[in-house]
Amino acid sequence: MQKKTKPNSAPAENKMGTMPIPKLLVSMSLPMIISMLVQALYNVVDSIFVAQINENALTAVSLAYPVQNLMIAVASGTGVGVNALLSRSLGEKNYDQVSKAAHNSILLSICSCIVFALIGIFGSRLFFASQTADPQIREYGFQYMSIVCIFSFGIFLQISMERLLQSTGLTFYTMITQGTGAIINIIFDPILIFGYFGFPEMGVAGAAAATVFGQIVAMFLGIYFNLRKNKDLKLSIKRLRFHMPTVKLIYIVGIPSILMMSIGSVMTFGMNKILLMFSSTAAAVFGVYFKLQSFFFMPVFGMNNGIVPVIAFNYGARNRKRITDSIRLGAIAATVIMLLGVLAFNTVPNVLLGLFNASEEMLTIGRPALRIISISYIFAGFSIVIGSVFQALGNGVYSLIVSVCRQLVVLLPCAWVLAVTLGLHAVWWAFPLAEIASTVITLVLFRRIYRQKIQPLGA
Repeated sequence: MQKKTKPNSAPAENKMGTMPIPKLLVSMSLPMIISMLVQALYNVVDSIFVAQINENALTAVSLAYPVQNLMIAVASGTGVGVNALLSRSLGEKNYDQVSKAAHNSILLSICSCIVFALIGIFGSRLFFASQTADPQIREYGFQYMSIVCIFSFGIFLQISMERLLQSTGLTFYTMITQGTGAIINIIFDPILIFGYFGFPEMGVAGAAAATVFGQIVAMFLGIYFNLRKNKDLKLSIKRLRFHMPTVKLIYIVGIPSILMMSIGSVMTFGMNKILLMFSSTAAAVFGVYFKLQSFFFMPVFGMNNGIVPVIAFNYGARNRKRITDSIRLGAIAATVIMLLGVLAFNTVPNVLLGLFNASEEMLTIGRPALRIISISYIFAGFSIVIGSVFQALGNGVYSLIVSVCRQLVVLLPCAWVLAVTLGLHAVWWAFPLAEIASTVITLVLFRRIYRQKIQPLGA
């Protein structure tokens, strides 16, 4: 009788268990931070070009953001579950589980993009009709949303491939995939929006087409790198079959993460409804803010993508010191990055808003908005890093609790009360109030998880 063997031969000891923590976090996170900064750049450039059409086009793209954020939430949330399971399995040297996690990740991404394609076909007009009566904004929004949803297979499989690379410590290749996709988007934005070099003038639809084209190219690069460069995985079409226990393990962490990020879509939709009580320009300001804030949040999220597999791996290897060192360095770095955001929003708000062809009304609304919202950044970096700790240790529901409290229990109700009692200028104070509340809750939950999971690991 033939002896049962592992599907993958045991690779050399992974660097996540041996490399000094400062050097490891730099090597894991720096490529992700760079790629996230490039992504932030293309998000901003996308809106800068759209703003040249008119303010209604900018408003339409801003109103479509909750749907785009929901796609990223499903893809990234599933990826967080895969990250935690796959990295932990590597730390435990359970290579059969590693293979199952990778193949089920791909299948879940395919299912997700089918769902969003159907939403794009049948739900785009209804979505915009629920937000505004302006026919031009509705039409612009329908064009943009239907394209990004129907061709969402690019973003779903891109993120799936990148999470597999991150889980095995190959973050350098994710920098290449994300960077290439973003650069392609930046190049084709003006070409397709305004019809340069013989291409048709597509307007808002051109911005969407440039976005999905960049995502599809990044998807193919991610597939290539996993097949050719990832020695910890052996992907095969024959192994693409659902394994429900693995799916369950992925979604134990993934579903809270999906819900946590999806709450951002609910919050954005709710804030847009509140701001549209005053004017479409107020909603456009909020959309511009979301583009600008990505320059500071994206690097922190990129660093988190590097921290999650490190913590998960060393939790599987039962190494407490490497876990605590990672948390400490990550929290310090995140706080420094967010303080740069406070500085930028308070010193050059006119310059930042001017990038989007801002009218005098947009400048009047936007200047105090950026300055007030940025106060929340003082607390945000720490909370984000601790949220990644919850996910890495398999307690994604803690991140969900924090997110629900911040965005639904505190932020939206506060914003509505401030809007109806004090007016538009007071709405923005809901952001610092919500962040302070979430920081308190984060500290309480972190103390609990430290005692339950980290402290018992020993020295």
